[in-house]
Amino acid sequence: MTGEIDLYTAPRLQAEFARLLETGPERVVIDMSGVEFCDSTGMNVLLSALKRMRERGGVLEVAAPRPAVRKILQVTGLDSVFTVYDAIPAELLTAEHPG
Repeated sequence: MTGEIDLYTAPRLQAEFARLLETGPERVVIDMSGVEFCDSTGMNVLLSALKRMRERGGVLEVAAPRPAVRKILQVTGLDSVFTVYDAIPAELLTAEHPG
């Protein structure tokens, strides 16, 4: 994801999550390194996706949030709801780029 997640962009993100969750992944790691801002609407979309993943026995994790997004996660207490990584987990990087 890149840019801002707000009232105007959240519906597109929600549609993308719906499409992704149809494929039934067990684990989704959201790379937030390109997200400059996320308001409460965006956080609600993430929470909704997390709930749907958990209902199916899956996990949704957040990786590499910028300081402004990390602050929102901390202030709202969502940093204890989501697994938050400082960077994209290495096993995902090697899985995408073998060799």
